[in-house]
Amino acid sequence: MNLLGEVRSVVDRLREAETLAERLNDDRRRGRVGAAMTNVHALLGEFDDALVAGTRALEIGVRIGDPRIRIVAATYLAQTHYYRGDFARTVELTTENLAALPADWVSEYFGVATIPMPVYNRLWLVYSLVELGRFAEATQYSAEVIRLAEPTKMPFAVGEARISAGYIPLRKGDWTKARSLIEPAIAVLRTGNVSLNLPGALATSAWVLAQLGEQSEALTRLRESEQLLERQAARGLVNYHHMGRAALRLDMLDEARSLGERAVKHSPFRHGVVANALHLIGDVATHPDRFEAERGETHYRQALALAEPRGMRPLIAHCHLGLGKLYRRLGKQQEAQDHLATATIMYREMDMRFWLEQAEAEVRELAGHGRASAHLNRVRPWAMMMPLI
Repeated sequence: MNLLGEVRSVVDRLREAETLAERLNDDRRRGRVGAAMTNVHALLGEFDDALVAGTRALEIGVRIGDPRIRIVAATYLAQTHYYRGDFARTVELTTENLAALPADWVSEYFGVATIPMPVYNRLWLVYSLVELGRFAEATQYSAEVIRLAEPTKMPFAVGEARISAGYIPLRKGDWTKARSLIEPAIAVLRTGNVSLNLPGALATSAWVLAQLGEQSEALTRLRESEQLLERQAARGLVNYHHMGRAALRLDMLDEARSLGERAVKHSPFRHGVVANALHLIGDVATHPDRFEAERGETHYRQALALAEPRGMRPLIAHCHLGLGKLYRRLGKQQEAQDHLATATIMYREMDMRFWLEQAEAEVRELAGHGRASAHLNRVRPWAMMMPLI
């Protein structure tokens, strides 16, 4: 049911299982149900409930000495922390889980029908490392995800492995490479009828295609993603940010802003998602065809306030770039210089070359403007002494 997007109905079945486990006073069943509940609550955006269920299941697994319950519970807790934007905690939990896995359990599903737990842990590890700007580590784990997922022939596992691999060049701005990984993933998800993940994959594809200038194809993907989304209950998990990025690149400014606002509305406790959405809204506000300076500045700073304590270095750099561009247009030379210098340093450290080139272009533009202003300041006194004709 999860794969078909019918997440809410899973809760009812798990509630029945939970009642039976309590009636039997069976800790092992309590732990298994609690771990499953963690996953479902997380998918529905009910993070407090997910943390309660996962913590209880993890405690049961440790107390009764059942490593399978412990590993599954910790995996879904890691997933929950990722959704909450606590990426460092996700890295910690998944790394501990992988270290605790016996070598001969590398292909174990642990009672989960869709994906081996070692693969699932690495997926959350890759996504979290990307948000933290640790791309080299993410690339290493992504290769492991694909190596372990491909032999399963499971559409969910294979599709997710390829999407995670595509997420790295996507966030670095290597659009051609991102496309080469994401498009095959979409084909796998379609073949396996994996409805839960398909809208997000299509949204990501729309952004990539828009960046590559393939406007018609990008719009088609965007509209299909929206249509599939309407059928699902777990809408808070859909990447409105990627949809909004596609719309912005297609110069659909009102739709881009609306999608950013929907991301904030549907995912209020997914702080990483909200931070990216606020940055998107800031970019819409500072678009050359609109330029609402105060609104743009507000949203960039709100995004920074969420991104900085979570160590979201790529997004932090993007916010500094946005503020640098904004202040340059407002003629605030020093503020622009400070933010652009920060963005340039961060992009270079993370090897984000696409964005680095944009930041360096802004620095050159700022320097040119500064020289022009200095020249005018030298000329003006003489101009004031010229006789009027």
